[in-house]
Amino acid sequence: MVRLGLSYALLAFGCAHVGQALLRPSAPRQHNLALQASWQFPGFNRASWRKKPGTLILVRHGESAWNANYTFTGWADPDLSELGQREVTRAARLLLEGGYTVDIAYTSVLKRAISTTWILLRELGLVYLPVIKDYRLNERMYGALTGLSKPETARKYGESTVQAWRRSLKVRPPPLDRSHPYWPGLERKYRHLKQEDIPLTESLLDTMWRTMPLWDEQIKRDLANGKNVLVAAHANSLRGLMKHIDGISEEDIPGVHVPNCIPLVYKFDENMNPIKQEMSVSPVSGFYVERKEVTRAALQREAKLSSSLPGYDSMAYEVTPVLRALSTLQKERDAAASAAREAERAAERAAEEALEKLREAEVPSVNIHPAQKQDPSPNGAAKENAASGDRNGHVMDMEVSRLPAGLNAASKGSSKPMPNKKPVSEWMRSNPTAGLVSSTRKSGVDEFGRRRDPIVVMIRHGKTEYNKLGLFTGWEDAPLSGDGIEEARRAGRLMRYHGIEFDVIHASWLSRAIETAWLCLEELDETWIPIIKSWRLNERMYGALTGLSKKMIAQRHGQEQLKKWRRGYTTRPPPVSSFSQHYPGNDARYVENVKDCRYSVKESFVRSLVAGRLNLARKLPHTESLRDCMERTIPYYTDVIVPSTIDQGKNVLISSSENAIRGLLMHLCDIPPDRICDVEIPTGVPLLYDTKQKCIKLLEDPWDSERQYDFGAAGSEIFKPCDVSEFLNELIAERREQPASSAKTVEADEKKGREDAVKA
Repeated sequence: MVRLGLSYALLAFGCAHVGQALLRPSAPRQHNLALQASWQFPGFNRASWRKKPGTLILVRHGESAWNANYTFTGWADPDLSELGQREVTRAARLLLEGGYTVDIAYTSVLKRAISTTWILLRELGLVYLPVIKDYRLNERMYGALTGLSKPETARKYGESTVQAWRRSLKVRPPPLDRSHPYWPGLERKYRHLKQEDIPLTESLLDTMWRTMPLWDEQIKRDLANGKNVLVAAHANSLRGLMKHIDGISEEDIPGVHVPNCIPLVYKFDENMNPIKQEMSVSPVSGFYVERKEVTRAALQREAKLSSSLPGYDSMAYEVTPVLRALSTLQKERDAAASAAREAERAAERAAEEALEKLREAEVPSVNIHPAQKQDPSPNGAAKENAASGDRNGHVMDMEVSRLPAGLNAASKGSSKPMPNKKPVSEWMRSNPTAGLVSSTRKSGVDEFGRRRDPIVVMIRHGKTEYNKLGLFTGWEDAPLSGDGIEEARRAGRLMRYHGIEFDVIHASWLSRAIETAWLCLEELDETWIPIIKSWRLNERMYGALTGLSKKMIAQRHGQEQLKKWRRGYTTRPPPVSSFSQHYPGNDARYVENVKDCRYSVKESFVRSLVAGRLNLARKLPHTESLRDCMERTIPYYTDVIVPSTIDQGKNVLISSSENAIRGLLMHLCDIPPDRICDVEIPTGVPLLYDTKQKCIKLLEDPWDSERQYDFGAAGSEIFKPCDVSEFLNELIAERREQPASSAKTVEADEKKGREDAVKA
């Protein structure tokens, strides 16, 4: 009785302090997300309950393809090798064994670090966490040495010269010319930076100082707020953090080594001072999560690699001290001259490619009518049209798209067309510089420098084993099946073929949607793009049906009731119990991370009684109808995605589940409630929403021109005729601005514009 009375007292105390934050009634339908944010009560934020700062985990990326062949990498962007992937998987297992978890991750914008972060979070079951990708965590910029073989460079310029470039704290290698193919300014991921902020070369000290603002402004703050932080980056950027955290002197920092994929763990006191750990190796206060003998061997190996050039035999190239001294200056001059010659050749190649693009450039026409199908040409140029049908034989027009000039993947007239049968990701791993050319176009700008309308692509995740077995999935976190992985990769290859580039990804908190987005980005060679994850894009909550067979439900309750529970616009399935494993209020990802949802009086009361202390719980769904699902997805689209991306002219990919996308299509395409239940959303198919013409389009598949998709009996509701009025007015205005010899010519141009826009 005493315990029960204490529980009531605690609950009353909490209600008195939370006030309206806890007791506020439900907001009207289609409420604004900003309103929900006001329901939060910061005093009961879980992170604020932690008295101690969070744990910092530093992980150097696994071996890359260029590490294996002793190549200066720097800001060049090769991915992990197969060995590197295995190294990262082992690092994740070490963290699991040690009981470590994280709340937020930071990484660079280079693939080898991003892939390391992805594998770590995937193995830890934490892919739904926010990941901050920041160029300030990039590796050191090696200037004109980028892409050169370390042994060959040592033979050409001398071991001591190259070692000074590699290991000296303040010595910079020869700078990179801005016309060099490895200059980062050519890549879309750095378009937001001013040219003067993109380094042409860096010393170790430059790299270390580059990381400091990110540490002071974000990482340190997260740690102080009690969050456990993962930083997956590079040897020199991590050494910069270690130097700052431990106060390591400039004399000692060159002797500090960071082995690949052995997590380094820091703990802090209340004043954010590092706590010296028993297993730490001086002068570092953190400790490596690995057996002592393994850590010692890895550090010794790194020290050896640091003190010598791998693959270079100095005995074969000995010279007298006099000759070495006399030749050093000339070798440095030769290096600078070689870089200048390479820059000139790169400029010539760029000029030739630009001329070739101008010759090949065609003004893309908008086709909103059925047309004759044509097979793709051998060089991979895009076809004109193809058709897809639903189960009732409705023919859907497919988007006319061609690969923009300048993309080397299956580009028209390309000297190295992308092979159709080999996965793009595999091809990219064997050609680590191939992505440089494909990223030279500014996002939102066509090949003629004109602003393009933003692209919105929606994709339902690839198949899961639950889908294949006919089970209700809902918020259950079922991973992709082998077929689903291939569907996601195929979607990525298709979007790459059509030259689609994204600026941001929005995905649900379910791993099947996040993995689909990741696989698409891998095929697009754009893994640096931010993935913003929100529970509001989750699948519909199926309540007590979660995990059950649809055939079993039909046998027990009849097909009519099954259809109402599956597709009913306002009908909810039976609710799940508050203590069920399927209720999201018992899942740590929602309990600890959902902040934009009001508190539930009922759930808080019940859980406080069980816990014997005040326990505030969010109002998470026990079951949902399609309308309930839309009430969280549509506000997220209109209040978050539209103003932050579409209104800014940015391209966005929305990776989610069937009912979340069904609700978005109902909103965007004005589909009636009585028709939406008959709309099917195929897995792994990119759906393009034209924001100007307000219609859905499909991408033509060059590898399977006869491929058809099942959009259900009401599939025609998705593919309504496009609204061409705005496009037509712009086209006519554009033609009016062109010089005309007479009024008759203007009239003819207007007529031609109308014909172009409303053909068929």
